[in-house]
Amino acid sequence: MRKLLNTLYVTNPDSYLARDGENVVVRMEERPAFRIPIHNLEAIITFGHAGASPALMHLCAERGVALSFHKESGQFLARVQGAVKGNVLLRRRQYKMADGTEAVGLARAFIFAKIANSRVVLNRGLRDHADEIKSETVSRESEFLKRYLGKIMKLTTLDDVRGLEGDAARRYFSAFDQLILVGKKDFFLRGRNRRPPLDRINAMLSYLYGVLRNDVTAALETVGLDPQVGFLHRDRPGRQSLSLDVMEELRAYLVDRLVLSLVNRKQVDAKQFLIKENGAVLLKPELKKELIAAWQKRKQEEITHPFLKEKISLGLLPYVQALLLARYVRGDLETYPPFLWR
Repeated sequence: MRKLLNTLYVTNPDSYLARDGENVVVRMEERPAFRIPIHNLEAIITFGHAGASPALMHLCAERGVALSFHKESGQFLARVQGAVKGNVLLRRRQYKMADGTEAVGLARAFIFAKIANSRVVLNRGLRDHADEIKSETVSRESEFLKRYLGKIMKLTTLDDVRGLEGDAARRYFSAFDQLILVGKKDFFLRGRNRRPPLDRINAMLSYLYGVLRNDVTAALETVGLDPQVGFLHRDRPGRQSLSLDVMEELRAYLVDRLVLSLVNRKQVDAKQFLIKENGAVLLKPELKKELIAAWQKRKQEEITHPFLKEKISLGLLPYVQALLLARYVRGDLETYPPFLWR
């Protein structure tokens, strides 16, 4: 298992990244504000209008450190990386499977895990807060998700899998609002929306999904898979389709639970958001920093992986799933074992 190195998140839009020898220097108002050796990093992720010098881009490409740029909302913009070092035979097999019948089986696995893990979020809410939520609403949607789990493995086309996934997501998010226990005037969710997000919960979800996508992309590249070629999500220029595929099984467990925890523990405040004239809801820089800090802290927690039966940090979970997927694509595993939260 590879060592989990640090990811440098740059959330201040006035930052500028530069190179000083073998160090990454973050400048604020033309003064050095932070410095870190390049060998301590596996990725640099910037949000807003933060820029980077050509010399630093060269250093990152040379050292295999992914440098990515995002809008303030978390939407991916661009990525700088060096020559791809992935296994060409593995990628050829991946491309062949993406165009073959195996794609449906993998798509089913991704969505089965997504629905199962989403259902656990609802059931945990029922178990822990039955007297604080509309239990009948959450129970009803949990039962629908249970039925979808019985249907998903019988589907034979990608369109059918995508259709069921969409129905399941709508069911899940229709009950998600019930799990928000405090500050309901400011924190609510009336279904999933994005580009732009129209409420505070969706704004946090979109931002952290973007962070998760970067972790998954880095993991896929590490094991030699092509993040652009997926099995469930359609090919589209600039889209990291395989990253989106693998994200499906991790969203509820890693992101949705974190957002609920932060809101219900009153660790975020309504004043930390900016509401635009068109209704778009954005995160202020200080909230982005807090979300990143909470994300990094969460990644240090340990679980026993359900397939490996070994303890790992949550930060390694995307890498474990990427490694298992690569082993399946190579033919070392008969089936791909998606992450299922127990």
